[in-house]
Amino acid sequence: MSEVRLEGVSRWYGDVVAVNGVSMTIGPGVTGLLGPNGAGKSTLIHMMGGFLQPSSGTVTLDGEPIWHNPQVYRRLGLVPERESSYDFLTGRQFIVAMAKLHGLPDPDAAARRAIGLVEMDYAAGRTIGQYSKGMKQRIKMASALVHDPAVLLLDEPFNGMDPRQRLQLMDLIRAMADEGRTILFSSHILEEVERLAGHIEVVIAGRHAASGDFREIRRLMTDRPHLFLVRSSDDRALAASLVADGTARSVRLTPQGLEVEAVDFARFTLLLPRLARDAAVRLWEVSPSDESLESVFSYLVAR
Repeated sequence: MSEVRLEGVSRWYGDVVAVNGVSMTIGPGVTGLLGPNGAGKSTLIHMMGGFLQPSSGTVTLDGEPIWHNPQVYRRLGLVPERESSYDFLTGRQFIVAMAKLHGLPDPDAAARRAIGLVEMDYAAGRTIGQYSKGMKQRIKMASALVHDPAVLLLDEPFNGMDPRQRLQLMDLIRAMADEGRTILFSSHILEEVERLAGHIEVVIAGRHAASGDFREIRRLMTDRPHLFLVRSSDDRALAASLVADGTARSVRLTPQGLEVEAVDFARFTLLLPRLARDAAVRLWEVSPSDESLESVFSYLVAR
């Protein structure tokens, strides 16, 4: 199992700082890299892939520096966001060429395997210039997989894909993560990250803003009230108990149930069952309303 580590990494272009003092560790499983446009996500991925030299700090794979170290490329696979491709080659010719560049003993067999993984067998004989954007994304994915790397770095891998292609690629990424691979992917579609990533890294304005499970990050934001939807056998009685106790900052009756705004997450979740029991009210549902990745991300960006 492989690990990519960044320690105090910065990258600047003249007077423009793209990444500023970022430290993070990407381990086995699926990690989502989040940030607004221009936050430095692609710059980070290019430094992890060995395409950019850090201006300061270190980027290592299993303790080895990645920059100017061709040996580590055997363990890395990269899908860049850029659209550039060899349009005059067929998909098969392109992947065979990648296999040969990696020095694989049987380039044709490796290419067939990688093309099959991304379900592009049917179009492998067509030139890449004839591909749709989603097809080009999948053939780029095949080029990253042809040498069976332990680490995958995917920059907006779902761009241009239709819903079926996205689901297929999500299933493939999950399967590879289950094999113990280290996978980092960036996406501007939060639903994709929420469905795939067990861990997130958030970068804002070139700085590392948060790391971990997004639900845990949300619960650590003690300066933000927590929103809950509560359904019970007697919403009015439960609302009266909550207001009288002072557990909630606000309570609102809605057709869907009680909308409760609590300042202290731990205290609220501990006391709510006791209040319901004392009021002879049966709780049917208690669900957080703002623990989605979208809520966490919007809170972090607004800081």
